[in-house]
Amino acid sequence: MNGNNYESAASSQNDLMQATTGESVDELLAQLHAEYDPVFSMMTDYQCAVMEVETKFNVLNNRLSIQGEHNPIESVKSRVKSLDSIIQKLQKLHLPLTIESVEDNLKDVSGVRVVCSFVDDIYKIADCFLAQEDITLIERKDYIRNPKPSGYRSLHLIVKTPIYTENGKKDMFVEVQMRTIAMDFWASLEHKLRYKKNLSSETLEELSEELKACAEESAKLDEKMLRIRERIAQNA
Repeated sequence: MNGNNYESAASSQNDLMQATTGESVDELLAQLHAEYDPVFSMMTDYQCAVMEVETKFNVLNNRLSIQGEHNPIESVKSRVKSLDSIIQKLQKLHLPLTIESVEDNLKDVSGVRVVCSFVDDIYKIADCFLAQEDITLIERKDYIRNPKPSGYRSLHLIVKTPIYTENGKKDMFVEVQMRTIAMDFWASLEHKLRYKKNLSSETLEELSEELKACAEESAKLDEKMLRIRERIAQNA
């Protein structure tokens, strides 16, 4: 199998187990490395990319906390899509099942979620993050000022950042989602409820309306908490 094409990787384990008795262990290991090493290397590159971005946000949080009375970031979480999810997305987009296809076309394999205390913290931290010379903004979608019809709110950034491997510098795509605590709470529950099965279309429509109303209440809570913080700052 071509090292950059892992379409048959899912079934190769069975093929290896059924290898002829005349084939040596060394030959089997060589075949295994040829088929899997490029895929493992790709996944490691994406893991390194999220580590780089996660570190940048943690450093920003520490630096900005010196200037104020609170840490603007509540939490930073990261994830790398599973190989199954990557293959399914390529198939959905009718793209070749190759490593080059993943790296050129999928911009959300690596993801970092930044949860902030207040809405204005999101924009301040985003500006500081994007001002760094090794961060290149590819795409920005502001679902806080322009919520999705479902009520979903978040600031989405697609960026490119370099990692440094044994073969030199390599630019990687990373998706960054920035939310307040209230936005993150709503999005997490909405995701769990949205994908419940065996619900009638009528029930789904009713739940969608209720979830949208909850999102609006959540946004009002963010606004109230921000006003309270501003009043405290004014009277300090």
